[in-house]
Amino acid sequence: MKIDIKNPPRAYECGFEVKRTILDCARIELGTDEQITLATSSGSEYDVTRKDFGYYATPSTNGRLPRHGLRTAIARNRLDQVFVLLVESGHEDKFETYLREEQMNLVCWLDSDQSVKDFLKKMAP
Repeated sequence: MKIDIKNPPRAYECGFEVKRTILDCARIELGTDEQITLATSSGSEYDVTRKDFGYYATPSTNGRLPRHGLRTAIARNRLDQVFVLLVESGHEDKFETYLREEQMNLVCWLDSDQSVKDFLKKMAP
């Protein structure tokens, strides 16, 4: 694993109606079968794992993520770009505010066995 900490972080602006500044703090290069865990002070955790074919971008959306305080949401913006967002349990009101501000639509939650079954049923031919 190689870590390049950006000091100072690169700052850039994003958002349509509500502008937000993002700080790009580091670049991490993972080798095959290496993983990093991102954590918050509240105890939620998010893993990214490098494989020889690409990445596991998230742990299981209806298993490990909920056990670590995160809910998986699929959302779409006004340009029909699709995003996988992880929402800390208990912060759904902040998430709903963010969706409104960014004029995004929640497509579905994928954080329980039932929500995954419902999603897969919709996708079936």
